[in-house]
Amino acid sequence: MARKSAGRFVAAAFLAACLYALSTPCSKVLLGNVAPNMMAALLYLGAGAGMAVLTGARAVARRATSEEIPLERADAPYVVVMVLLDIAAPILLMAGLTHAAPENVALLNNFEIVATAVIAFAAFRERVAPRTWAGIAVITASCALLSLEGAGALSFSSGSLLVLGACLCWGVENNCTSRLSEKDPAQVVVVKGFGSGAGALAVALLAGDALPALPDAAAALLLGFVAYGLSIFFYVFAQRGLGAARTSAYYAVNPFIGAALSLALFQTVPGPMFLIALALMALGAWLVTPQAE
Repeated sequence: MARKSAGRFVAAAFLAACLYALSTPCSKVLLGNVAPNMMAALLYLGAGAGMAVLTGARAVARRATSEEIPLERADAPYVVVMVLLDIAAPILLMAGLTHAAPENVALLNNFEIVATAVIAFAAFRERVAPRTWAGIAVITASCALLSLEGAGALSFSSGSLLVLGACLCWGVENNCTSRLSEKDPAQVVVVKGFGSGAGALAVALLAGDALPALPDAAAALLLGFVAYGLSIFFYVFAQRGLGAARTSAYYAVNPFIGAALSLALFQTVPGPMFLIALALMALGAWLVTPQAE
């Protein structure tokens, strides 16, 4: 029974990864017509609005109150930090995506595992196995290769550094969200979506970003609901049974799916540096993924 129950949480983590993998290549396409800050705002507003509508529809269909535990006053510190970091992270990611190849950005997203595991260990005393530490080292090496300006360069690209900054924010945020994993995941997504989306929208308007055309805005909102809203919902649910570090480890498949979609969509031929980094990233992801007992 315990193994079957754990399987639900693992499946939720993998589903969250697959849904989020859509965000990088699709966002790269939309960034041609939508400013980065505005794109970040629309993604989270789409997540919040979509989950609010879905939650309302479920409540009407069941004609009963939810059995999930709602957020409480004691959760406020984690909620505030979660929202603030989710304002910064997508803005950094969208800015980085404008200056970096989408397949590189997809793989760099795995640095979120490093940040999540290290913070879980340092701040919340979650156990990190020696095998996981080895995987963290390999993933970090892969991210360093992906961040170089070119095959012979010793400097790091600004786009990649922005993406790594976003991953650091999400690493801290994942651990805050883990403290809320027993609460209603749909409510967490709605609060996260509207709070972070409104904050990012304020940043976008203050920066002078123009509102996009209606078709582009609608596409960004829909992408936000699918790739952020539904993904976050399943991610929070997975954390309930797996914890922050283990959920992040299973979630490690998402960059490979995102990279494959990016290469196919933009018809890019990967270079030797990318292939080496890809192999290292695959090894690192395998090392951090918990083994069946």
